[in-house]
Amino acid sequence: MTHTRYPVHTEKSAARARAEPSGERSGLGEARAQGFVGTEGGAEPSDGRERLGVTRVQEPGAARARAGTSDGGEQPAVARAHGLDAACILADPGARAATFEEARDLCRALAGAEGENFTVISWLAPRVMREHLAAVYAFCRTADNLGDEDWVLEGRSEGTTAAAERIALLDRFEVELDLGYAGSPRHPVFVALRPTIERFDLPREPFARLIEANRMDQRAKRCATFADLLRYCDHSATPVGRLVLMLYGRRDDEELALSDATCIGLQLANFWQDVRRDYAIGRVYLPQDEMADHGVRYEDLAAATASEPLRRLLHFQVERTRDYFARGLPLLDRVSGRLRVDLALFSRGGLAILDKIERQGYDTLVRRPTVGKMEKVGILLSTLLSRRWGRWI
Repeated sequence: MTHTRYPVHTEKSAARARAEPSGERSGLGEARAQGFVGTEGGAEPSDGRERLGVTRVQEPGAARARAGTSDGGEQPAVARAHGLDAACILADPGARAATFEEARDLCRALAGAEGENFTVISWLAPRVMREHLAAVYAFCRTADNLGDEDWVLEGRSEGTTAAAERIALLDRFEVELDLGYAGSPRHPVFVALRPTIERFDLPREPFARLIEANRMDQRAKRCATFADLLRYCDHSATPVGRLVLMLYGRRDDEELALSDATCIGLQLANFWQDVRRDYAIGRVYLPQDEMADHGVRYEDLAAATASEPLRRLLHFQVERTRDYFARGLPLLDRVSGRLRVDLALFSRGGLAILDKIERQGYDTLVRRPTVGKMEKVGILLSTLLSRRWGRWI
């Protein structure tokens, strides 16, 4: 899944990284962090620690070679830091649940991983909120990995399709979600998430929708209409924004709707940014009917540069996406403090991507538009100094 999977998003898959290894990922919609799943079998960890229901799939180096990550990469490093004998943790973690301390530390490590333009775990968030945000973030990234990452499929049964295996893993992850809500979590993410769910009375539905979004990615690789794409966004993006607002005690229906608009904008910006990457892994998020209306063929998406019809279509999509950001900006006038700055940064990060697409002539095939580090600093400083939200559109 593309995102912001907080997004967004939301780091895409290793397959997408291979398609354009030098690219940088962005957005709310890329708000998921790397998690750990695997399949059964194997030896105990060499350091003698008891496993957190972890089973050895194969040596981490082999999995990383297939996944396109180098030795010492983010996910294996996090796994090693927690005494894991391979680069994966089961979606069904086995006999022993993680302790809260183990689970909390794992979520912190996931949330601290680099790669997002503006992560949910912003340094601006109050210290008391960071642990709760980290748990939500770890859930999002774990679900996303089940739907996207190559290494979760290591050791799958012969004759089983990748899509069927991913759906089975996502089904098992939802069982773990139910155990978390029943008060008996086993998976590290849900062990860490359980106190957050209780303290903030978080509903199950947003988490279930995020899992379902990854199932949707396995069942269909293309969207027939923009309405279909919005239904996907309602699973892949808007639940994360709603969860974040709920963590800050915001449950007003109007505010949640404004958050939905911003999250949809972030998800759409990520789609238009990643046309080439998504096509490389067999996914096309441009609506089929609108491609036909603009004279865009699927083979156009494999070209080195964007055709004129594709540029016109992306111009149309960028302007439509700006409208979603404009609809969401009034939320900033209804919140205050660090939450306002964090939400403003998400909007500005997505808008910066749209500006980049426009500046390169709506050709995201020739070069993936990204926001550089110094540009992020500039966005942060101007956001802290400015309250004129309308000028950003």
